Amino acid sequence: MSALMSHWWRNPWQLLTLIAGLALATALWSGVQAINAEARASYAAASDVLGGGDLARLSRVDGRSLSTDEYTTLRRSGWLVSPVMQGILEAQGTEFVLTGIEPLTWPGASPGAETGSAAVPGGLLGEEAAVLAHPDDAALLSDIDAPVRADTGRTRGRLLADIALAERLLEGRGRIDYLIVSPDQPRGIPDLPEAYRISVPENTTDISRLTRSFHLNLTAFGLLSFAVGIFIVYGATGLAFEQRRAVFRTLRALGLPLSRLMLLVTAELGLFALVAGAAGVALGYLIAAALLPDVAATLRGLYGAEITGQLTLRWSWWISGLAMAVAGTAVAAVAALIRLARMPLLSFNHPRAMSLQAAGTQHILLLVACAFCAGGLMISWLADGLVAGFGLLAGLLLGAALCLPVVLSAVLRLAETRAGGAVAQWFWADSRQQLPGLSMALMALLLAMAANIGVSTMVSSFRLTFTGYLDQRLSSELYLRVNSDAQVIEMMPFLVSNADAVLPVVSADAREGGLPAEIFGLRDHQTYRDNWPLLEARADVWDQLAAGNGALINEQLARRQNLVPGDTLSGGDVVLGIYSDYGNPAGQIVISEALFTSRYPGATARQFGLRTDRPDALAAALQERFDLPADALINQQDLKAFSLSVFDRTFSVTAALNVLTLSVAGLAILISLLTLAAMRLPQLAPVWALGMTRRQLAGLELIRAVSLAVLTGLLAVPLGLLLAWVLLAVVNVEAFGWRLPMFLFPADMLRLGALTLIVAFLAALWPAVRLARMPPQTLLRVFSNER
Repeated sequence: MSALMSHWWRNPWQLLTLIAGLALATALWSGVQAINAEARASYAAASDVLGGGDLARLSRVDGRSLSTDEYTTLRRSGWLVSPVMQGILEAQGTEFVLTGIEPLTWPGASPGAETGSAAVPGGLLGEEAAVLAHPDDAALLSDIDAPVRADTGRTRGRLLADIALAERLLEGRGRIDYLIVSPDQPRGIPDLPEAYRISVPENTTDISRLTRSFHLNLTAFGLLSFAVGIFIVYGATGLAFEQRRAVFRTLRALGLPLSRLMLLVTAELGLFALVAGAAGVALGYLIAAALLPDVAATLRGLYGAEITGQLTLRWSWWISGLAMAVAGTAVAAVAALIRLARMPLLSFNHPRAMSLQAAGTQHILLLVACAFCAGGLMISWLADGLVAGFGLLAGLLLGAALCLPVVLSAVLRLAETRAGGAVAQWFWADSRQQLPGLSMALMALLLAMAANIGVSTMVSSFRLTFTGYLDQRLSSELYLRVNSDAQVIEMMPFLVSNADAVLPVVSADAREGGLPAEIFGLRDHQTYRDNWPLLEARADVWDQLAAGNGALINEQLARRQNLVPGDTLSGGDVVLGIYSDYGNPAGQIVISEALFTSRYPGATARQFGLRTDRPDALAAALQERFDLPADALINQQDLKAFSLSVFDRTFSVTAALNVLTLSVAGLAILISLLTLAAMRLPQLAPVWALGMTRRQLAGLELIRAVSLAVLTGLLAVPLGLLLAWVLLAVVNVEAFGWRLPMFLFPADMLRLGALTLIVAFLAALWPAVRLARMPPQTLLRVFSNER
């Protein structure tokens, strides 16, 4: 074992390659898994505050909060209900989800409560009333205006308090989000008024279904980053095998059985895998902790899903990270172990022999690459949904990566035949000879660049489309939100006389196709006729909609239910048209204002779009006359800026993963060049002896690294654009329900190309400087060796 380990002590950079590549791959994977695990735990916690997640909930039909008077009226009429209030409480820069309940009326505290209702924990009432928090959270809540008690039964990031205390902390002003309905109701209670409805809570199931695509996208990026790291590990183990052929040969000649040698090599790699895996999981924790706030903001903005901005250590993703590290090492090392098992006793390593062996296996690589591409196409044809999209992506990316050495070898051979002088011919031939040692690092660079091009093209196309969509959808110059129906009645005469048009925004919750949806009542106005972003519709769509003869639906609902204009919804409305609705995963249905009022007579508008050519003056007049809070009026430009800021924050996670992946690829090139530096001395020494200076050789090394990076980058462009098309036309449609047009952004590609050249130059600079400063006796010593 000491003889095997001595190789790593003599080649610390190669050991760093193996450990760093595996640790970074594990870090990116485990970081994504940590984020996903935290989100899923938050979804589960949201469904069950006290273990009563299966209890029915009572809410208003129009989706508004309930008042204390409404709750009191229902209790006095005989309904056994208990109020619940929820909101976000911020303390020391950390957001917590605070839930307020009424312990005395909670079903778990009621006489005759059925099995399954939860007991109410102590500490919520009386003089000892406090906010119950997880022990790790309690220390962060020292500044809030309420006593805090540590409770091991609480989930991190989620607080529980009496509803009166929660109302004071959240400034709820009598707001009740919903009422928990006791499973044991008395006989003879009156029917529930039409303004209310009872439903079994399906929010968590809905959120899990809606956010599944987002987490699957994160997992896909984690796998891509892990694959890039495994390419590094594969290259490191392959080079270490070639360099240790003499050691293996000597150990075999001294009588060490092949089985024991393979067992020792496997144990050695297993030890490295555990060390790198532990370091990777720890680094993944830091990555997840840094990205989790942005992920939480994304899920809250896109899906309305509340997850905590804190990270909890969970054994599931620790074990997952270590398992992936061991499995990745096994996959990366299997080829080297097979070569070790088949190695002749008198085998000897030589770079030229490595090059010839690689040339002999190129046709095998080409066949495997074609098999991956064909497999991806087959999966996309046979499977459905996101599995088809990601299967196609995986097949194309792996197939393209395996094709890279074959394509680069052919290009370098062509350049060699076209070269005019001896130095140029040697340069291109020597570059082709280095491919076996650099191929894995270049594959990692290809995948990283393709991922950057594909994702940046998708995000930039999305942003360009989204900006145009906002210009169409947010057509009113001013948006007003009021707090009560009485205030609406008071303000309406002033609005009608001072605004060019008053466009109410009124909606109600519904379900369509088993998923939550929103129904909007639209007032017939030229604003909508001119600006509404219709994708396809009947010729007389607006006249038919105004007459109440049908509905408009968003693209998400149309794709989910496979609807086209002329089809009929479950509620009986004919689909008149389909409109784009980017950034919203839920279905939307738009009907006329008159039809909406007839179906939902209790729903009143509290939000309005105001058309005016003097938005600042109108806003000032409204605030002065009606003493409106600052957030009651929103300027169109401010709303667009806010929407775009949410958009940018939404994709900050993928941008961070892109940067990390490209950094890993750059590290792969650096360490591969450092590892090859010693092996290349037998090829460089004769050229130096023929008269080329060490500085000239170092310059050629820089040119070689940059040339290979340029060739790889040129091949990454079509692969990245193909990746972008699959993301936009397949994955995005299945994940979010809408399809985006694809735009090209040459400036972004040029910037990425320049960044890649800088990364390749910096990676080659250190080995080149070492070569330029290498003592002549080191090069002369080559001629005294057996090589």
